[in-house]
Amino acid sequence: MRIKKIESQLRRDFIAIYECEHCGYTMRSHGYDDDYFHRHVVPKMECPKCGKVASEDYRPMGTKYPPDAVV
Repeated sequence: MRIKKIESQLRRDFIAIYECEHCGYTMRSHGYDDDYFHRHVVPKMECPKCGKVASEDYRPMGTKYPPDAVV
C-alpha cells in the first residue's frame, strides 16, 4: 500500500486514502506522520483485496513537520 492522499491531519495523526500499487484497491484509514510510520509501517501494510505488500522499490513519503518539531 502507499498513501495516495492525506484527507485531514491534526498534529501528527492523519486520515488518508491508501492505494495498492498492485491491484489499485483504495481504502481510507488513519496514520501517524513520523519517519518510522512512513518507512516501516506503510510498506508492510497488506492489501485487503490481493494480499500483497509494497515492492522493494517503495519510496516513502516525507513528514509534514521536522522530527524535533513540537506540534
